[in-house]
Amino acid sequence: MKISRFTTLILSEKGNIESALVLIPLLTLFLVASQITITIHGRNMTKISAQDGASTRAISGNFDETDTFLHIDSPDPHQNLDLLISHKKGFLPHIMPGLEKFMGSKREIDVTGVAIVENQR
Repeated sequence: MKISRFTTLILSEKGNIESALVLIPLLTLFLVASQITITIHGRNMTKISAQDGASTRAISGNFDETDTFLHIDSPDPHQNLDLLISHKKGFLPHIMPGLEKFMGSKREIDVTGVAIVENQR
């Protein structure tokens, strides 16, 4: 019984070790890049939420206890400007759920949102 070259090529185990040596670092690199991308996205979404909250509170006048105000001198004597700084804390997402047990704690971020409050005198 004669085996064809194509069948011999398919049944041959040449290249399996080389494939594993390439795939393991490539998979690790993919997971690290995915974790960085998801972390940056989570931080940006928390930052957008903090900025949205600061803008909404600056317009509505319903301020939180955690808001900070800085007075800004205005060239117009009939207008009083304040800079509203709001703080928001959030947790960074993880690809692997058990990663925070390995790392020791959840990764927390603190972002700020800034808005101008225009008060008429």
